[in-house]
Amino acid sequence: MDQGNTAFILIAAALVLLMTPGLAFFYGGLVKAKSVISMMMMSFGALGLIGVLWVLYGYAIAFPGSSGTLGPWSIDGAAVGLTSVLEPAEGATYPPLAFVAFQATFAIITVALVSGAIADRAKFGAWMIFAGVWATVVYFPVASWVFNFGLADDGSFEYGGWITHGLQDVFGVGAIDFAGGTAVHINAGAAALALALVLGKRVGFQKGVHVPHNPPFVLLGAGLLWFGWFGFNAGSELAADNTAALAFVNTIAAPAAALLAWLLVEKIKDGKPTSVGAASGAVAGLVAITPACGSLDPVWAIVLGLIAGAVCALAIELKYKLGFDDSLDVVGIHLVGGLIGTLYLGFFARGTGLFMGGDASQLIVQAIAAFAVLAYSFVVAFVIGFAIEKTIGFRVKNEDEIAGIDTVVHGEAGYVLEDAKA
Repeated sequence: MDQGNTAFILIAAALVLLMTPGLAFFYGGLVKAKSVISMMMMSFGALGLIGVLWVLYGYAIAFPGSSGTLGPWSIDGAAVGLTSVLEPAEGATYPPLAFVAFQATFAIITVALVSGAIADRAKFGAWMIFAGVWATVVYFPVASWVFNFGLADDGSFEYGGWITHGLQDVFGVGAIDFAGGTAVHINAGAAALALALVLGKRVGFQKGVHVPHNPPFVLLGAGLLWFGWFGFNAGSELAADNTAALAFVNTIAAPAAALLAWLLVEKIKDGKPTSVGAASGAVAGLVAITPACGSLDPVWAIVLGLIAGAVCALAIELKYKLGFDDSLDVVGIHLVGGLIGTLYLGFFARGTGLFMGGDASQLIVQAIAAFAVLAYSFVVAFVIGFAIEKTIGFRVKNEDEIAGIDTVVHGEAGYVLEDAKA
């Protein structure tokens, strides 16, 4: 048992878990003051619910071993409740439970990401039902498409889902998704778009009406997300080696470049660079580098960050032109950023990208992976959300939205002044 790698994976898992509270601050600062508790609770609700479901059956669906290479309908019965992974196999370099813990944090943050699209207007109970069902029929299966490794007799991980192993059998190269550009960001972004369409627009939705109530919260959340993202990206190597170091450096370079690009676009377009823009640019760069962090030279990671920062800064305006209310720009940052990072590998992946000594095969498989996940997540999320809306209702009443849903849904206020209690 390699104690160094075991410690590396467990520390990476702790870093990724911190991302969900970080997301709560990031999202919480972006909404109006009377919705901050509701917004942050959707992240913490996902943390509690998905953490339990992952242990009960999520891991068994996401990692069914060799039986799960064809799609989302396999489950390893022996892994239900984690019974089959409690003890490491002989010769294993780290305990299987370390990998289980690491992947659990991915499931949690992915579900929490979706909530940003329905800020200011969603019922907490309806959100929790959606989160549980969507995780079960979308995230857990899609994770198997991308990350499905099985344990070999020597304790190492082998196999691979259809997006990686299956496409390789057909095209000679598999899709590259080092840490979750498809399974996490495109997946969550597509579901966010579906829910934004199901719930409809906020009262008075138009550009400039809904402004962030607490930019310092946004910056704090972005900082926590960036810190946790080192575990997200470098930890996905599952070993403290040179590839992990490359992923770590790229997780500095790409978001730093994206931050600058976003601010430049803001300066040109609106005349002023903003703190929220800096935070959003960094997150856009983090999203884009996620699938690519282990497969790009650092200079090309900077180029990716510049592209992602600029494009995502423009993409968040699409909701006003196309008429969908993605409250906190999950589509403009995570879906668009995830697509950019995933497709960029088709051109610049080391050794296999079109411009890096390869041919068009890498680009083809990247596109298949990206749009397969997008379509599946969008359609299923729309169906789940629509069913909830037409049965128990997903959206709060308009008068509750206007008043602020913190007190209506949770009986709490985000900011209680002493004078107000007197």
